[in-house]
Amino acid sequence: MSEKQADADLVARVQQGDKRAFDLLMLKYQRKITRLLSRMLRDQSEIEDVMQETFIKAYRALPQFRGESAFYTWLYRIAINTARNWMASQGRRPSSPNINQSEDGETFDEIDNLTDNNTPESILASQEVAASVNNTIQQLPDELRTAIVLREIEGLSYEEIAQSMNCPIGTVRSRIFRAREAIAAKLRPLIEQQGDRRW
Repeated sequence: MSEKQADADLVARVQQGDKRAFDLLMLKYQRKITRLLSRMLRDQSEIEDVMQETFIKAYRALPQFRGESAFYTWLYRIAINTARNWMASQGRRPSSPNINQSEDGETFDEIDNLTDNNTPESILASQEVAASVNNTIQQLPDELRTAIVLREIEGLSYEEIAQSMNCPIGTVRSRIFRAREAIAAKLRPLIEQQGDRRW
């Protein structure tokens, strides 16, 4: 049974009144939603509040869920919109994702390739590149930031991102391209300093 089918079965059970099935969905996706929100919000209490609100909204909306997209794509969309609404109510923009602290060790390949060994100089260079990436991502418009985080850090496909962001796949491709270009423009001088490597 595929993961999508397993989720669909749990969703069907929730729609038939099985609250424990929703607990299973929540346990399954709590860590991913927390990781997503931690790239948008600043402190742990905010993340927890928005995550709780996300799951409450999802639970209330599940009777209308028709399965046209994967459950987790639908849940990501709710989380993103809930976080954006929360930040708008606070008059704030999301903080940048910290690529160095990604729990699963996910990172941009260019950062990994920058260092061949762990000398103090190479570690410092890697930290400079990571800081530049983080700063660039933080300065991106919300749509570009969300698209690049979902693709490069969360590992979603273009189709899943389009569903999560509720926009056409061509728009997703454009946003990711523009985000990558902005990051590349900032990284090029740093990487060239470290041995004329290209982005």
